[in-house]
Amino acid sequence: MKIETDSLDDLRSIAMQAPRRQSGILVFRNFEIEYDDLLSLYMEIKNIFENRIYDFRPVPERSMVIVDGGAHLGLAALRFHSLCPEARIRCFEPDPGICAMLRRNLARNGLASVEVVESGLSDCEGLSRFEADGADGGRMIDASAPPSGSMTIHSERLSAHIAALGGRLDFLKLNIEGMELPVLRELEAVGQLASIDRLVLEYHGWAGGEQRLGPVLDLLDRNGFRYLVHDFDHETNAASKPPFRNAGQTTWFALVYGSRVDAPLGETRT
Repeated sequence: MKIETDSLDDLRSIAMQAPRRQSGILVFRNFEIEYDDLLSLYMEIKNIFENRIYDFRPVPERSMVIVDGGAHLGLAALRFHSLCPEARIRCFEPDPGICAMLRRNLARNGLASVEVVESGLSDCEGLSRFEADGADGGRMIDASAPPSGSMTIHSERLSAHIAALGGRLDFLKLNIEGMELPVLRELEAVGQLASIDRLVLEYHGWAGGEQRLGPVLDLLDRNGFRYLVHDFDHETNAASKPPFRNAGQTTWFALVYGSRVDAPLGETRT
């Protein structure tokens, strides 16, 4: 199915009525995007292009280095490129089918120079269990979990890639479905958080899962980051809006923005 619209409201209406987890092509404004689930794509477009959740101010007079962890269909990379066309962007996506769509989306929108790594990010390198959901919520799962519906994917340490990219990141985006804290801890252990100027991560508070937002914020604080926390709009994250009904089985999300104290937004660190 191919859909063409320039209106976010029209896209929302179409997505709300469309069958879930069916692939197609969307022509939206200046972009052509292959998707696996139209409702998920609508939410990504709304959040990334309209609400600008991953926006940053380009560093003047320098070609920025950006890592997109959990790139999915490439919407964040498209936005990064529009903000800073000269940036070097490296994307990570572990799901083979989604990664193929990511590559095609980058190519059809003129971003063939963006680097794609078919791998997940973790605190160790090797093979991991991954559970796809047919939309945008696939995630690594514990090796002891039942194998139904899961696949084996490759996972890598981000620290090795930072070194290969010259030892510095201007901007790091992590939307890796609960692996944010292990990745940050590994970077801290090898002393590489000091090489990251700015970051944004999506915190996933899984129903009944370990509560990790506190440790994430503590880690950023002790490594010289000032942070802001945002909980999306009502459509994306109704669970965090009053009146609160938290019985311990509530899934919710938050965005954490961090910038190093010695690297103000839009300025270059010395």
